[in-house]
Amino acid sequence: MKPKIFIDGEHGTTGLQIRTRLAGRTDLEVISIPEEERRNKDMRADYLRAADIAILCLPDDASREAVSLLHGHNDTRIIDTSTAHRIHADWAYGFAELEKAQRERIKSARLVANPGCYPTGAIALVRPLRDAGLLGSDHAISVNAVSGYTGGGKQMIAQMEDPNNPEHISANNFLYGTSLRHKHVPELQMHGRLEKRPVFSPSVGRFAQGMIVQVPLFLDQMQGKHSLKSIHEALTAHYAGQDIVRVVPLEESANAGRIDAEELAGTDGMKLYVFGTEGDGEVNLVAVLDNLGKGASGAAVQNMDLMLS
Repeated sequence: MKPKIFIDGEHGTTGLQIRTRLAGRTDLEVISIPEEERRNKDMRADYLRAADIAILCLPDDASREAVSLLHGHNDTRIIDTSTAHRIHADWAYGFAELEKAQRERIKSARLVANPGCYPTGAIALVRPLRDAGLLGSDHAISVNAVSGYTGGGKQMIAQMEDPNNPEHISANNFLYGTSLRHKHVPELQMHGRLEKRPVFSPSVGRFAQGMIVQVPLFLDQMQGKHSLKSIHEALTAHYAGQDIVRVVPLEESANAGRIDAEELAGTDGMKLYVFGTEGDGEVNLVAVLDNLGKGASGAAVQNMDLMLS
């Protein structure tokens, strides 16, 4: 019998992307609530309870409500793409490459919290250095990032693309989260294994999909004596044996004159770069990914496949 997958919120940006990814699959059955009934709580509950895996593509409060609708119905496993459960102890964090045991945690979990797109890039850069002992838990981290505007969902897509929208955004690039209290910060701090809250500066560019995340570091503030090579080796060792995250060779990075935020648009992988000049004492770690690929919908499908394996 084919496993049944229900996407609660399939008409939103992330949900539509997941639906597209599953459209050609013959190994599972996607059950879909009629669009006009998507706010019918009783019908949603029936679909959630009928599913083997429910993928929640909803705002935080709506995701919490969906989980409550499954109270006492433990046969349904859940992947939540919202922020609601990413630092909850009962939920497996859905970044399979986080550490060696994470794939098994996701495979066996009933509750999986999909990572945010910005934290996916930042944690991918920071966590290996923490685990390898190159960064202390009290190390001060700053994260600078730019994302395609689809990360803001249908509302921002309309604001960026429709000049007649009363809330039209004309900027080609804009900084936001200026209070430094962005909702991704607790997730980044927890799964990056950081005691100090990182300084996180997100921005949005006038391109639909893609993302660059940067973590600059001074080598003399790290634990021990390190170089571009030793940092690159730590990242390479961490991601050995998988095919989602690629650590770009140092020579290739050195020859990269510029990095395109849209380089991996439409894909579900991620590239990590180590930039700098050996001997100068600083390094810039860079992650490139699709904010809707490994940063959202692609990661949700990856987690679903692990849970079904």
